[in-house]
Amino acid sequence: MSRPRKFLESDVVASAGVTFTAKGYSGTTLDDLVAATGLGKQSTYNSFGGKHALFLRALSLHAGEAIAELERALTTDAASPFERVKGQLLKLAIALSDGDAASDLFIKATIEMADSDSAVAESAHNTISRMSGVYRDCIEDAQACGEVSVEADATALANYFVAVTRGTEVVGSAGADRATLTAIALTSLGAIPGSATRPRRHPLGD
Repeated sequence: MSRPRKFLESDVVASAGVTFTAKGYSGTTLDDLVAATGLGKQSTYNSFGGKHALFLRALSLHAGEAIAELERALTTDAASPFERVKGQLLKLAIALSDGDAASDLFIKATIEMADSDSAVAESAHNTISRMSGVYRDCIEDAQACGEVSVEADATALANYFVAVTRGTEVVGSAGADRATLTAIALTSLGAIPGSATRPRRHPLGD
């Protein structure tokens, strides 16, 4: 008895994403996808419309996971808004220095294909916009509790941190060590107006 289609599709998309990440879109063949997913070539076309459509599904899955991870990091009540941003940047630096940079399908796809593939460009734009929104909400929370100057442009700062984190992933994939990546993270925090005088206690209590 075959597995339900919904489960099979989810499994195939995830497995394909691992292969696309490792080899890039251009370097991945249908034979590679067959080996990774267990689907035959015709089944891949019938179920997903071919290599490109399957790639877009994998890219969407990866982007959604990245956004969800960012939301978890920046919406927790365990730390003040500014400390959430700081913690997320430092966690990223540690992860990248441990070799996780190679697993970023979003960055690889954007660099490889966004200038020539409108579907990838649209996906990248939407992902960046959603990430910026998560940062903006956190920065606005920091403004509301006095950690960040109310005169700061929250949207501009949000876009800045998306650029910093995506750039950090590229630098990390090139082999930068933990000290270098950590320095990037800590230096970027200096762009937040009011950071030098922000309260050292949690904004919700002593």
